[in-house]
Amino acid sequence: MNPAEKHITLWELNKEVKGVLKNNLLQYYWVIGEISEIKINISGHCYIELVEKNEATDILNAKARAIIWASTLRKLQPYFETTTNLKLTDGIKILVKVIVEFHELYGYSLNIIDIDPTYTIGELARKKQEIINKLIKEGVINMNKAILFPLLPQKIAVISSETAAGFRDFIDQVNNNPYNYKFYVKLFPAYMQGEEAEQSIITALDNIYKYEDFFDVVIIIRGGGAQSDLDCFNNYWLAYHITQFPIPVLTGIGHEQDESVVDIVAHTQLKTPTAVAEFLISKFQNAENYINELENKIVNIYADIINKEKSRINRYLLVLTPTVTKMISENHNKLNVIQLNILSGMQKMMSNRTQILNLLIQRMKSLSKEYIIKKSQLFIFINKRFNNSFKNYFSNKNYKLSILGKRSHYLDPKNVLKLGYSITYHNNKNIKSSSELENDDLIETVLYKGKINSKVAK
Repeated sequence: MNPAEKHITLWELNKEVKGVLKNNLLQYYWVIGEISEIKINISGHCYIELVEKNEATDILNAKARAIIWASTLRKLQPYFETTTNLKLTDGIKILVKVIVEFHELYGYSLNIIDIDPTYTIGELARKKQEIINKLIKEGVINMNKAILFPLLPQKIAVISSETAAGFRDFIDQVNNNPYNYKFYVKLFPAYMQGEEAEQSIITALDNIYKYEDFFDVVIIIRGGGAQSDLDCFNNYWLAYHITQFPIPVLTGIGHEQDESVVDIVAHTQLKTPTAVAEFLISKFQNAENYINELENKIVNIYADIINKEKSRINRYLLVLTPTVTKMISENHNKLNVIQLNILSGMQKMMSNRTQILNLLIQRMKSLSKEYIIKKSQLFIFINKRFNNSFKNYFSNKNYKLSILGKRSHYLDPKNVLKLGYSITYHNNKNIKSSSELENDDLIETVLYKGKINSKVAK
């Protein structure tokens, strides 16, 4: 660079750029952008990063920093959120009125002074309708609705956050229903808002699919919230997974004003978790009422049949009673004749049987006497023989006992000692062999009269 050539400082250049922008741009612009990042600092100022993406490739085309000063934010935020029922958060498209600013130190930025909430509402509706149209075009939007709903949905897979108030309301409602119907409820935890919600709910569906033969229905529930918190339920891939699911899916996402794409593709849409619980309980009530109606119909049908049969039987009785009375009278006379014949025959037979029985008694008496005499003689003979054998047996035993007594007398140690024998002890143990002793052992010799203490010398 030629030292003589004119140069300026960076601050001077930025100031010149600022002047050019100020002199050549309009006072304000209405700009469409998507919030990619938003922060509100302690002073109440809101810092936003606005981006524009290519709709086909999702690649960034443009990006700019923007700010809403605290005084403006206090007016714009409540207006936007009450109109759209959305939080001013990242991921939504907004139409804002901006003033283009350039600062010598901080550079290019946009100062947001107004916002059009109707654009955001329309944009969300457009995106939702595009997803619905795509599902219709693919022919899947009503697939889950076509699944036959179980008569008594008792085994329930729930997708929700474990800490969600809506989940606790649902559990309390089904477990404490006034009819004491029993439900088996299994929670498959998932995030119900935020960027991770879509994949988290899809993962929960995949886990439930492993037990498709067990569960009767799947329920997606959460408590109420801002519309922006429910944006994940307008996701194409989540809605597509539900259309392909082989078990009926019920929703109770908890927003009254609008229905999400997930609500549209689900088998049954209900507004709140409590409404889902009431719906399931009503299925059991309907079944119980139907059974009661059938019971009443069956009772009435059988009551009619019984009444008809009673009438028919009464008619038969009117016809049959005279005939039966006549038959009974005739048969009664016949029975009397038969009874007289039987009595006469029985008396004659009893007389003959009595004579035969008397003869048999006399014969039995005679035979009994002969038998008793024979047995008495035999008993006397056996008794004598037994007495003789008994005496001989005891005589032999007494002789043997006397011999054993004498033998034991002679074998008594005292009597043996009396004959001149002795017993030697060492350490209170009787000695049977000299090999049991050693030199200098003290021994004790017991005689018939007295003892001798000795010491072994050899």
